[in-house]
Amino acid sequence: MKSTDRFDYLGFFSSMDAIFTRLLTLSTCITRRFICFIENLVLQDVNRCSEDWVTISSEQHPRYSTQRICKSILEECSSSSNSYIANTVRGRRTRDLRTGLFVNTSSEVIETNYRHQDIPFIFQWSMLPLFGLQLAWRLALASWRCPFYYIRCAQVQVRSITSRVRKTLRGSSDDIGWLQHTPGMAPVEDGTTRFLEVLEAIRNGDHTLPNSFVYLLIPGLFSNHGPLYFVATKKFFSKKGVACHIAKIHSEASVEHNAWELKQYIEELYWGSGKRVMLLGHSKGGVDAAAALSIYWHDLKGKVAGLALVQSPYGGTPIASDILREGQIADKETRMIMELILCKLIKGDIRALEDLTYDKRKEFIMNHKLPEEIPLISFHSEASVAPGVLATMTHIAHAELPWLPLPDFGNEESDNLVQAGRQVPVVIPLSAAMAVSALHLQLRYGEKSDGVVTCRDAEVPGSVVVRPNRKLDHAWMVYSSGKKNPIEADACEMCEALLTMLVQLGKMKKQEQK
Repeated sequence: MKSTDRFDYLGFFSSMDAIFTRLLTLSTCITRRFICFIENLVLQDVNRCSEDWVTISSEQHPRYSTQRICKSILEECSSSSNSYIANTVRGRRTRDLRTGLFVNTSSEVIETNYRHQDIPFIFQWSMLPLFGLQLAWRLALASWRCPFYYIRCAQVQVRSITSRVRKTLRGSSDDIGWLQHTPGMAPVEDGTTRFLEVLEAIRNGDHTLPNSFVYLLIPGLFSNHGPLYFVATKKFFSKKGVACHIAKIHSEASVEHNAWELKQYIEELYWGSGKRVMLLGHSKGGVDAAAALSIYWHDLKGKVAGLALVQSPYGGTPIASDILREGQIADKETRMIMELILCKLIKGDIRALEDLTYDKRKEFIMNHKLPEEIPLISFHSEASVAPGVLATMTHIAHAELPWLPLPDFGNEESDNLVQAGRQVPVVIPLSAAMAVSALHLQLRYGEKSDGVVTCRDAEVPGSVVVRPNRKLDHAWMVYSSGKKNPIEADACEMCEALLTMLVQLGKMKKQEQK
């Protein structure tokens, strides 16, 4: 074969390869353009339909079925695709191979490099069952969450009720006698023997109570409604030639308020008589007097000679704590009832009772210590819980009834009769009530008490404690007995014995300081 024929033959085959290569490239380009055209067309319609679907699902109620939504999607897709194809056929499209963009005669630019989140058409339709499954799954989760939510709420309620029941049953078990096991509290000294000796001497006619002091008796809670509170004791002291006064304070006020009033009262007595003041407080009156000395000792130093606390809840009382304890069963309702009784009916202050709870007493005592140089005597007793006491009606409490209407006859005697009728003796089984309360405290906490104050809570740190063997309830100084036993000492004689012992204790302390 000649060289020219050989070159022509090779040129023929090279030209055929170029033709086939170009044909393959052209077919590949046409196929790619057609696929891209179809994909862009369908994806734009599907995206537009999906936006309408989201709008429909957000505006309509969830009760519309999936079949209705799909029907609207198909109708919208068919109408949109037809209009789009007609517009696309009119405009010739060319492609810039470098940028990957379609450009038509109307300068419309369509990006073919769609983002990764634009799912192909087939996947969009295949996601419809998944959307249904997702909706069903969410409905199933919601149906499960509701019972779980109610179960969780029930668990919280059960825990709350269990905690309240436990706190109610526990009561004041951890608080009674906290003064004895608190570090840093001064020890007490037993003075019962010395007290009984002084009391026996007084009953034999040996009255050694000096008149070089002014004696101030401080009544306890609700004393404003007992006009004869401490009256017999004051008359008894007056007959002995001793200056004695009853503090006219609002017993239903808070401890700090009464402490301020007592401070002013003591200063008036001191500057008016020039004598130091001996204090004897019963029940809350002893707590008020101790608070006055603790807070205002800088002003009262040298004006007060001693303090005797008789059946005073210095450490607190379980009665007040069990009534006003937060977190127990019906705590809010109980507090509302007590506020109604104390604030509305009695015109007092709920803090008068709240200040006698263990929490308040712990806070106050830790912040306000009693002065060490003041002579202190603590007197507490135990109420009788015998069956005979529960039925006794011999004790009489005096109540003031200012709302009692009595006739006015227009003369002086009738006016006196009206005033006397306002203060009437009311027969109340106080001994029976105190016995029931003392029995309750004994059975629940295993503590001896006078019906209101336990024996351990009445012992003031650093004081001389008097523990008589005689059964005396908390209302011992409030009521008067119709049947007085001449063999036993009455309240007046026991108060005189306590004050006499307090004077002797003051002399002993003065000698020790020297």
